[in-house]
Amino acid sequence: MQAFESSVSGILPCQSIETLIATGAIASDTPFDTDQVQPASLDLRLSDRAWRVRASFLPGQRKVEDRIADVSMHPIDLSGGYVLEKGCVYIARLQERLSLPPGLIARANPKSSTGRVDVFVRLLTDRGAAFDDVDAGYEGPLYLEIAPQTFSILVRPGTRLNQLRLKAGEPPRLETRSVGVDLHSGEGGIVGFRGRRHAGVVDLDRIDGHDPRDFWEPLSAPKGELLLDPGEFYILASREAVEIPVMQAAEMTPIDPSVGEFRVHYAGFFDPGFGTDEAHGAGSKGVLEVRTHDTPFLLEHGQIVARLVYEPLTMRPDRLYGEGGSHYQRQGLKLSKHFRAWG
Repeated sequence: MQAFESSVSGILPCQSIETLIATGAIASDTPFDTDQVQPASLDLRLSDRAWRVRASFLPGQRKVEDRIADVSMHPIDLSGGYVLEKGCVYIARLQERLSLPPGLIARANPKSSTGRVDVFVRLLTDRGAAFDDVDAGYEGPLYLEIAPQTFSILVRPGTRLNQLRLKAGEPPRLETRSVGVDLHSGEGGIVGFRGRRHAGVVDLDRIDGHDPRDFWEPLSAPKGELLLDPGEFYILASREAVEIPVMQAAEMTPIDPSVGEFRVHYAGFFDPGFGTDEAHGAGSKGVLEVRTHDTPFLLEHGQIVARLVYEPLTMRPDRLYGEGGSHYQRQGLKLSKHFRAWG
């Protein structure tokens, strides 16, 4: 296997990902979808194979499926569609597999739409020592741990829950920005949403197909404060607009627990062009998925809730975030694409 050659360290843009697909470094059980490669990431898709498991795990020195045998409750066939129940843990095999050359690593993250329905997902690899990270030279299948928290979800082969970002070398951190929360009243006086505990099933392949009032409770904060209850899930917006320059990508990372008894529940990738004038997205906010720890917490307008870490790309991407359409470019406070507009 030849080493991946790049004159600079950085995150790979879409055209480099497409080259890896063409050369077989990234392969799939089925043909790749035309929109699967994003400006600086690759969407990953569920296969038809999954397992209900009684515990999360890391494989250690073993293969994932060997370890599943120790914790599996029963196998699942996703081919006809299957409801993954909230409060349960599942492992699914993904359609994509990797044969990474030396010098190239990968990192996975939930897709925005996954985080916004409170589904906790983490990538697993054979003999992997950490969730979501793929070492250089890894050759083998990919698996996804799936743990719905607030809503039960309907999935099927091809459902996309997470995405993969590939990196050459060790990209430097160009900047780390603090992200504050916006608790000043927006449209209709709504500053956020809280997930309803006993809602129905969210079909993750059904766009604009769910009434948000069946799943969400709107929140107001007349004093610029919001009391977060333990165990509840909230959708809020950043106070600041977020802009990702065309030669950079970013990852939102959870807050340091020492700053407050809550966390932004899911880290998230931001692709180049998000929120920029060039991609017609100026003014876009970051949407925050927030969950408290064990005690109630009074959140104030402008309070820091996350960090946004910027890294360089190896070259300018052939396309930017939002080109060809996006549910989240120019967003303010916004639920996932599965729900119709609030109103």
